[in-house]
Amino acid sequence: MAAPRRRSAVDLLAAAGLHFTCYLKAIAAIPHVLARYRRDVARLVGEISLGSASLLAGGGTIGVVFAMSFVSSTQVGLEGYRGLDLLGLSPMTGLAAAVVNTREIAPLVASIALAAKVGTGFTAQLGAMRISEEIDALEAMSVRSLPYLVSTRMMAAFLSVVPLYLVGLFASYLATGIAVVQLVGVSEGTYNYYFRLVLTADDVFFSLVKAVAFAIVVTLVHCAHGYYASGGPEGVGKAAGRALRTSIVTITVADVLLSIAFWGVRPTLPALGI
Repeated sequence: MAAPRRRSAVDLLAAAGLHFTCYLKAIAAIPHVLARYRRDVARLVGEISLGSASLLAGGGTIGVVFAMSFVSSTQVGLEGYRGLDLLGLSPMTGLAAAVVNTREIAPLVASIALAAKVGTGFTAQLGAMRISEEIDALEAMSVRSLPYLVSTRMMAAFLSVVPLYLVGLFASYLATGIAVVQLVGVSEGTYNYYFRLVLTADDVFFSLVKAVAFAIVVTLVHCAHGYYASGGPEGVGKAAGRALRTSIVTITVADVLLSIAFWGVRPTLPALGI
């Protein structure tokens, strides 16, 4: 029993090292991609942003992001009001809406939607190319397959995530405002006062940085799983599942680390002196 366990641990470490090396090579190849594959990056941006079954196509991921952000932020408004009302601070619900939506909800929802739809598509595409030996054919033609297939997709996701993030952020603000003002009856003027008091340009910028970082993580994880897929169609399906699980866990860990880096272990609200 001990020997199989050791082999399993060794295989796990070898796979982790292989994927980490893939991430470094993909990032290092960005200058090469920008010099030689600008048209391919533009094509991928178009496919992700406007193409069929795409990131921003009507009824596609943009609808999912809007709905997920709307529902999540409605709960933020309702539960935030309930908790603050117990302390006699219900007029300050706008404060919770501005902070929670901007710093956490919008970037997380956008990244999870990106992983669920676009990321799994990348894994399936590259996995199908691997098992059909198309990647080997690229290498045989002296085309560096990793920059051409992985780095280009990373750059395309980097450029495409911004509008997705802005849609999710707008839906978050809209939903919380409707929930607090229309459903529970907080004064609109009071809600807007506290909302605008604590919402800063720095918070929005850091939130955008988080969304972009999550997009890069999602793309690298999913592309690496597809690039090294094996075992035929069944192996590609398993790779897509592993990639989705890995990306979601990585996103949650990265979210905690980035929140601490941007706002500290004990976040402050300078507008309120706390």
